[in-house]
Amino acid sequence: MNIKAFLYGLLLVMPLFLVSCGEDDLKKANAVVLSKVTFSRDRTIGVEIIYSDSARVKAKGNAPILDKITPSEGAVYQEMPKGVSIDFFNPNGTVDGNLVCDYAIRKDQDKKTEFRKNVVVKNSKGDTFSSEELIWDELKKIFYSTQRVYVKGADGSEGNGINFQAPQDFSTYTMESGNADLNMKEGIAP
Repeated sequence: MNIKAFLYGLLLVMPLFLVSCGEDDLKKANAVVLSKVTFSRDRTIGVEIIYSDSARVKAKGNAPILDKITPSEGAVYQEMPKGVSIDFFNPNGTVDGNLVCDYAIRKDQDKKTEFRKNVVVKNSKGDTFSSEELIWDELKKIFYSTQRVYVKGADGSEGNGINFQAPQDFSTYTMESGNADLNMKEGIAP
């Protein structure tokens, strides 16, 4: 008897579900289909990227996968879904530092590259910078981030802060709301 009552109740409720699928829902579905953005993706496996300025190689990067995305609307961009490893070179042509991350995206129109997920940079002094995001502004020639950046100095000092900014060579940096453990050397003040 319980099964019979359940089936009878289901037959009474089913028409209510069918009535709720009206003409307005179909009009909304067509609008969604019409606003669909399409794009083309060109994938390259095992990419070496060379950045030079004034005929001098400044950086060389390697990415396992590089996707060039061309949307039907908007600007072209390049995505490195498996990350990138970049070596920076000094004027003598030797490696001066490096950057590694698990994901990167370069926006051609903005001339900016966003490095995300486990971003680690080492500079020529042996200092290490790590964050979940660093952005390289090619026009201003700086790296910056609004995310927390952790710094470990070659001398063992450690610090972290937000609103990080550094020149391309990471020779100096600024950040706000920071915390640090510093190793200070004793000396005579000038």
